This record gives sequence, C-alpha cells and structure tokens, in this order.
Amino acid sequence: MATLHLLCGKIASGKSTLATHLAEAPNTVRVSEDVWLARLYKDQMHSVADYVRCAALLRDAIGPHVQALLAIGVNVVLDFPANTPANRQWMRSLFEHARAEHILHVLGVADDVCKARLRARNAGGEHEFAASDEQFELISRYFSLPTAEEGFTVSVTS
Repeated sequence: MATLHLLCGKIASGKSTLATHLAEAPNTVRVSEDVWLARLYKDQMHSVADYVRCAALLRDAIGPHVQALLAIGVNVVLDFPANTPANRQWMRSLFEHARAEHILHVLGVADDVCKARLRARNAGGEHEFAASDEQFELISRYFSLPTAEEGFTVSVTS
C-alpha cells in the first residue's frame, strides 16, 4: 500500500529539505507546491491573497493526479504546507480516496531559526519565492499544529 507523506511546518522550517530526503526512497515521487506555483503562476503572485487563490487552483488540478499515483502504489511526498486544518482536510481526502497510508511530518523549528534560514535562502536566490520577515509573520498567523482529534499519524521532527 502506498503512503502519502504530508509536511507541517512554518516557512523555512525544512519542509522541502525533508521532502527531498523522503523522495529518495524507492517508488516515491515528490510533488512540490512551490515548483508548480512558480511554473504556472509566478507572474500572478504578488500577495498572500494571490497565493491563496493560485494554491487553490493548483490543489484542484493536482489532487486527482496524487490520488492516481497513490492508487497504483506509488508513494507521494506532498511538499505542500499541511499548516491549517483546511489544508490537512484536503490532504486527508487524497489518501482516503486512494485507500493509502499517510504520515504527517511535523517540523518543530523555532521562529528565529526559520527567519534566519529564510534570510539565507532569500540571499542565495535559489528558491522559487522570497518572503520577508513581515510576510513570515503574516503567514505564520494562520499556522496551526495538528490536533489529536484530526486523527493523523504524526511524526515529529525538530
């Protein structure tokens, strides 16, 4: 049975780094929100509201593909932020529809570490998107850790 790997962590907490590592396993593919958004909507994304709109379009398009991969036994590392209950509910629908296993990887990294990594990432210019400290704070307001009631199989990484 295939496994859907989900990632929960603030900006620059290491989600994509972990996703890349997880995708090295046999029969595993990584699907990256940042890569797809940059290829499809980079010129349209100038605000958090733009991100929310474009990310919703991407979820609608990529969801059936992820389900199909899981259904044929391919493990998927979904490098999308599982940072809100609504996002996690969408992700749950993917693995439940495909009758796949799942692991929600939670990255517990302090804000000051995330911001330092974010500044270094921005300076390097290699990431698809750059975010300011102010954007980090704004986006982090929506971040919520999964609760036991959500019923996910959780793996915590610090």
